[in-house]
Amino acid sequence: MTALWSATEIAAATSGQTSGTWTASGVSIDTRTLVKGDLFVALRGPTHDGHDHIGSALTAGASGFFVHRKPEAFSPNYEDKLLLVKDTFTGLNNLGQAARTRCHGKIIGVTGSVGKTGTKEALKLAFGALGSTHATSGNLNNHWGVPLSLARMPRDTQFGVFEIGMNHPGEIAPLAKLVAPHVVIVTTVAAVHLEFFDTVAGIADEKASIAAGLVNGGTAILPADSEYFDRLKMQVRNHGCTDIISFGADGDSHARLVGAAFNPKGMQVAADILGQRITFDLGVTGKQWAINALAVLAAVKMANGDVLSSAAALSQLVPTKGRGTRTTVGLPTGTFTLIDESYNASPVSVKALADTLGQIKANSKGRVALVLGDMLELGPQAPELHAELSTAILASDIDLVFTAGPLMENLHNALPRDKRGGHAKDSNKLAHIVTAAVKPGDIFAVKGSHSSHMSIVVEALAGLAHVLPKAANGS
Repeated sequence: MTALWSATEIAAATSGQTSGTWTASGVSIDTRTLVKGDLFVALRGPTHDGHDHIGSALTAGASGFFVHRKPEAFSPNYEDKLLLVKDTFTGLNNLGQAARTRCHGKIIGVTGSVGKTGTKEALKLAFGALGSTHATSGNLNNHWGVPLSLARMPRDTQFGVFEIGMNHPGEIAPLAKLVAPHVVIVTTVAAVHLEFFDTVAGIADEKASIAAGLVNGGTAILPADSEYFDRLKMQVRNHGCTDIISFGADGDSHARLVGAAFNPKGMQVAADILGQRITFDLGVTGKQWAINALAVLAAVKMANGDVLSSAAALSQLVPTKGRGTRTTVGLPTGTFTLIDESYNASPVSVKALADTLGQIKANSKGRVALVLGDMLELGPQAPELHAELSTAILASDIDLVFTAGPLMENLHNALPRDKRGGHAKDSNKLAHIVTAAVKPGDIFAVKGSHSSHMSIVVEALAGLAHVLPKAANGS
């Protein structure tokens, strides 16, 4: 195992104390996913204290224990494995800062109301084609996920990709300053987290604050198609950034979408990236993916990378679980397609899914159905924002809409009766309605905020394959 950190380096970075000479090959804050050789950071949260899980970390093979108090009943045989700091959360931030300081590669930061995790995965592929690349794992994009992602960055990283998220005002800028990127991307601005913001314009201002962390001479890549583009540009300039690149379908965009066509493996995209005309394949479907790919390739261009090599790598882009994965599910007399977007939802992302389904329907003989759970954190406008989804759904000519939750009942009532597949108070009850309705040839897409638990509906639909006789399952 390659050493990521030595005990001496960790102590120096965090003003910690240790008598050991051990090394760590990784950094973990969770004993359930800890890998042998990891440094275990005992964070104290509102409901759990990592110090209570030192024994589990030891059993899992942790090489060192980052603590701010000596664990009770800790064996003297492992005293030299302890690294004591005043506070483990502050220490983790210090370790992340040290990782950033020692890295001489190009660093990219990405934020946005929707699409940031998918864009981060695309950036990982694009830069991975050019050299050693480290990226945020999953969606570790908050006040502890960002420093953890930084602390995990190998010292010889050529390209670092970091996702930065927020729920409340004032959260992005401190994280961006910790990441200190050369290039930042704002994917889009939308009505998300309105429970904590007075207006969408306030969300735009918060997203633009990612530019506060840019290194001197850094670049901001902004969505030209957004109604908040001018506001983003103004706020980015207020943060000292003068190099601004636009991306989108807008004709004046620096990175511009020329065309996109669906195919069985995803889509083919034609684009102009700062004057360079290219055509490339994406392993995903949806105009929003094509648009965000433009931002990715613009970031490659601004990092002096080979755009053609990076674009070719994007054919390997596939959605992660709950973010657009497609499964063909067998039924006794045929199959249906299940699209899983159950990880999260917002008005803009549901409308984007409806638009994609409309394009799919144009090339499909089966019914297209949308299964939706409540969109959360939308504040007092939530009922209206749910009902307004009917316009996009009708424009896309979706056949049936199934809904779950008190907020989605507003959409159910706003739809014509022939579009109402069924409504239930929660995802558990809706699962029975949806599984009874599906037919061979159908395309069912499931989406909702994470806390609406629409993954239950996904699991129920996927579980229909289990009733097939063995002979019908194929190879």
